[in-house]
Amino acid sequence: MTEQDRVTVNDPRGAVNTGDGPQYVFHGVGADWMIRKGVESLRIVREDRERLADRFVRPPGYRAAAERLEKPGAVVPLKGLPGSGRRAAAVMLLHELAEPTAVDREVRFDELLATEQDEAPFTPGEGDRFLLDLSGLTDEETYARARQRLAVRRSQVEAAGAHMVAVLPWDMEHVHTPDLGTETVTLERPRGLTVLTRHLRMERLAFTPADLGDASLREVCDRSPMRELARLARLVKDARDSGRYGTDFAGWLGQATQAVTDRAEEVRRQVSAVGTTPERALLLATAVFEEARWDTVYEAWLCLLRTVKHEEEAVTELARTAFGERLTDLGIEPDPEGRLRFRRLAYADAVRTYFWANFPGARDDFRDWIGETAGLRGVTTDDRLNVAVGFGEQTLAVGRPDHLFDLVVRWADGATGTSCDRGAVVALELGLRHEKLGTWFRRRVYDCTRSGTLSDGLVRVLTTVCRQSLAVTHPEQALVRLHHLAVRRGKAAHEAREALFDLVGGDRGLFHLLIDRLRPRAGHQSHRSAVHLDLLTDLLRSDRAPDPPSWPDLFRGWETVFSHPPAALWKPLVDSWLTSVVNDPAQEAALGTLVDAAHGRTAALHRLYAIACDWAGTTRLPSRAAVAARFWQHIDDAQYARKETTGRTGAGSSTTEEAR
Repeated sequence: MTEQDRVTVNDPRGAVNTGDGPQYVFHGVGADWMIRKGVESLRIVREDRERLADRFVRPPGYRAAAERLEKPGAVVPLKGLPGSGRRAAAVMLLHELAEPTAVDREVRFDELLATEQDEAPFTPGEGDRFLLDLSGLTDEETYARARQRLAVRRSQVEAAGAHMVAVLPWDMEHVHTPDLGTETVTLERPRGLTVLTRHLRMERLAFTPADLGDASLREVCDRSPMRELARLARLVKDARDSGRYGTDFAGWLGQATQAVTDRAEEVRRQVSAVGTTPERALLLATAVFEEARWDTVYEAWLCLLRTVKHEEEAVTELARTAFGERLTDLGIEPDPEGRLRFRRLAYADAVRTYFWANFPGARDDFRDWIGETAGLRGVTTDDRLNVAVGFGEQTLAVGRPDHLFDLVVRWADGATGTSCDRGAVVALELGLRHEKLGTWFRRRVYDCTRSGTLSDGLVRVLTTVCRQSLAVTHPEQALVRLHHLAVRRGKAAHEAREALFDLVGGDRGLFHLLIDRLRPRAGHQSHRSAVHLDLLTDLLRSDRAPDPPSWPDLFRGWETVFSHPPAALWKPLVDSWLTSVVNDPAQEAALGTLVDAAHGRTAALHRLYAIACDWAGTTRLPSRAAVAARFWQHIDDAQYARKETTGRTGAGSSTTEEAR
C-alpha cells in the first residue's frame, strides 16, 4: 500500500501557517480549546487563507514571483531564509491569483507532499493551484528524489494550465538543477516590526507607534521568525483578556515579550532550585492540567508520584506541607473558581517543554501517567482535551509519535457504550496534521484499520478522524481507511460505513474510486466479496449518489450488482431510484440506465419488472404508475432488442444466477 501525495485544502475549516515551521490551528464551533494551542497542520483552507491575508506583509521579491505565477501553467520556485515567512508567501501567491473565467468547476487548492508516494494519480486541471513545500528537507538524497518528483509534476502543471509554487530548502543550492536555479525567486525577510503591527491590529489591540519603540522589542522583531511574531501578538491579546496583567498595552506587551524571550531560562532556574521529586512533580502536573480544578491537579500530582515510583515519608497527611503552601511556593495560584494556573503568562507551556526535553528517561512514565489520568475523579472533558493537546505537542516535538498513538489506543479502548472518546480524537488529529510526522500517523492508522481485532471505541475514533480530519487533507486515504473499517462487523463498523458513504456522496471522483474498490476482483475471498457486494448495493441507492448523478459510474456499479446473486439485494436499490424519478423528473435517465445495466439478460429483466410491480403497489398511485410504465417500456425494448439479436445470430438464451 502506498501513501497519497496530496492534501486537499478547500474545506472551510483548518489551520493557518504564519511563517516557516509550525502552524497554528484555529478551529471554529466547539473547539475553542485549540485556539490557545500551537499545533502543526497541513490544512490551508479558504477561511484560514483569508485570515492569513489580513495579516500578511508582502516581502521584497513577492511582486516578481506574483507576475511569473499569473501565466497559466506557471511553476515558480521560491527560496528564503528559514523564519522569513516563505511558506506563508507561497500560500498567498496562490491565494491571490485571479479566478479563471473559463473553468466551470471548483478550482482545486491542494498541497503536494514531497516524500510520499501517490495513492491516486496526480491530475491537475486548468486553473488549479498547488503548493509543494520542500523547505523542511534536510538530507541530499531525500531532496534529490523530491526534485525528480517536482520535475514530473512541473510538466503536468504546465500541460494542464495550472499553477504551482515550490518552496525550496535554503541551504541546498548545490543540489538544485540548473534550469530550476535560473528561475528561482528569492524572497527577503519582511520588516519584523511591520509584521507585528499588522498582527496586533488584527487582534483588535489599541496602541500607538510609541508603544512599540522599546529597543528590546525591536531586537525581538529583527531576529524572530514570523511565526514567533504572530505568537507574540496572540500573547499580548491573552494578557489583555486574562485581566491579570494590568489595564494598559505596555503591561500586556511586557508580559508577552517576556514569555517569548525568557520563559525557558526561568523554568530552568526554578527546576534547578526545586530539588525534591514532589515539588518537581507538582510543577509538571500543574503545567499539564493548568486551568483544571484544585482537587483534580492534586489527584494528578499523586498519580504522577505513583507512576515515577516515588515514596513519600511515612507520615500522616496533616504532618506534610499543606498543598496550598506548595502551590504558592511554586508560583501557582487558583482563580476565583478554584482552577489552578501559573502567575506568569505562558509559563505552563515552557514547563512542559522543559520536562520533556530534559528528562528523556522519564518519557515512558509521562506517557503512562497521562493515560491513567483520564480515569481520575473530577477530570472533565475540557481537562482531557487540554491534556491531549499539551501532551501531543511535547511527544511530537521530541519525535515520539508512538507515545501519542499509544495514548489514543488506551483512551479509545476505555470508552464505554457507543461514545467516541474526544480526547483520543484530538490526540490523533494532532498527529495526522503534523508537518513532519503526519506520514507516520497516516501509515499507522492504515495498518490499524487492516489489523485483526479492534475495540469498538478505537473503530469509532479512527472513523471520526478519517471523516472530519483526514477527509479534508487526504480524501483518497480517508476513503481507503474507512473502507477497511466498514467491512468489519458490529455497530461501530456500520458507523464507518455511513461515514464512508457521506465522504463519497459529495465527490464524484471519490464515488468513482469507491465503486472501483468494491467491484469484485479475481482472487478475492468469497466472504470479502460478499461484503463488498453488500456495500456496493447500498452505495448505489439514489440517496447515496452525487448530485448530479454520475450515470457512467452508476451503470458500472449496477452492472456488477445485477450480475451477482443474491437478487434480494436489488429491491431497495431499484425502489430508491424509481422513487427518485417520481420526486425529480431530472433523474429520468435512471430508468434506462438500470435496464441497460442488466445487459438484456432475461432473468434479470424479469426480476426488475417484478420489483417495479411491487413498488407501484396495488393502489396504483398515478405518479408511481406512470414511472413504472415507463420503466416497463425500457424493459420491453431491451427484451425486444435481445430477441432480435438472438434471432439473427441463432444464439440461445443463457442461464444466469442473477435471479436467485
